[in-house]
Amino acid sequence: MRWFLRSKIHKAIVTEADVNYIGSITIDEDLIQRAGFMPGEKVLVVSNTTGQRLETYVMTGKRDSGIICMNGAAAHLIKKGEEIIVMGFELSDKQVKPQNVHVDKNNKFTKFL
Repeated sequence: MRWFLRSKIHKAIVTEADVNYIGSITIDEDLIQRAGFMPGEKVLVVSNTTGQRLETYVMTGKRDSGIICMNGAAAHLIKKGEEIIVMGFELSDKQVKPQNVHVDKNNKFTKFL
């Protein structure tokens, strides 16, 4: 068994960072569905801006809002305006074809990679 990349949202922009909220990352519901994430799923978030990396879980944001909000302690590490990649992984004995979603600067779906 190996860990494979299963889902990715590539080059999203953090629209909000709320240190007073109880942990997680809030993601636009449309992007969650296109990438194949599920609410509560553990994800790796990487900042292309600073190089910070952290694990958290997905929370559903308003559909078509473009929201990408870092919540709780994660908001200290990745801030509003940073460009990020959100990745989900799957443990499998067979290779997994990832669902890679590219977004524009407003976090609107542009294409599958």
